[in-house]
Amino acid sequence: MAEEVILLNFWPSMFGMRTMIALKEKEVKYEHREEDLINNKSALLLEMNPIYKKIPVLIHNGKPVCESVIQVQYIDEIWSDKNPLLPKDPYQRAQALFWADFIDKKLYVCGRKTWATKGEELEEAKKEFIDILKTLQSELGDKPYFGGNSFGFLDIVLIGFYSWFPAYQKFGNFSIEPECSILMDWGKRCLERESVATSLPDPERIGGFILQLKKLYRIE
Repeated sequence: MAEEVILLNFWPSMFGMRTMIALKEKEVKYEHREEDLINNKSALLLEMNPIYKKIPVLIHNGKPVCESVIQVQYIDEIWSDKNPLLPKDPYQRAQALFWADFIDKKLYVCGRKTWATKGEELEEAKKEFIDILKTLQSELGDKPYFGGNSFGFLDIVLIGFYSWFPAYQKFGNFSIEPECSILMDWGKRCLERESVATSLPDPERIGGFILQLKKLYRIE
């Protein structure tokens, strides 16, 4: 019996991008189903993720796996014969999970403020955003990837945000490159991988999506 793998997703989601990249790194064939989160969530999404009612949802042989970081771990364990994503060493694995938690707790909220706020709140958000990236850049150090010489778990967790960076800079009127050039070079390096290049949307499309959100939520 062939495995059935379905991904419920929404194209701008940096969280959904993680799951797509992980599946492609493992060369897992899957069906991608685009959700309309703004106007019409599907019955399948509501059934598969009744608690949060959000994407991404990975459905493996009829069973849902929710939350992108959990999905990447699940994919790494189920399809363990190819391209390991998480470190084998327990301490290194714990560190990778720590930084993934840091990214999820800090980067998304702060990034949103770069286009959804103004005045003093915006200025504070821009400073905090750069500080977060500098902290991550320090963790990267002089390594090609966060895990060392091989593209892996933490790279997957962070790289989706890279496609949002141009929009954050445009709407927030600031520049990432001067203080975070090493991290930006890391992003370009990741984009050389087919799994990443085919999973991240065009940054200009992200910009257009943010304009829609600003109009929808009446953000001046």
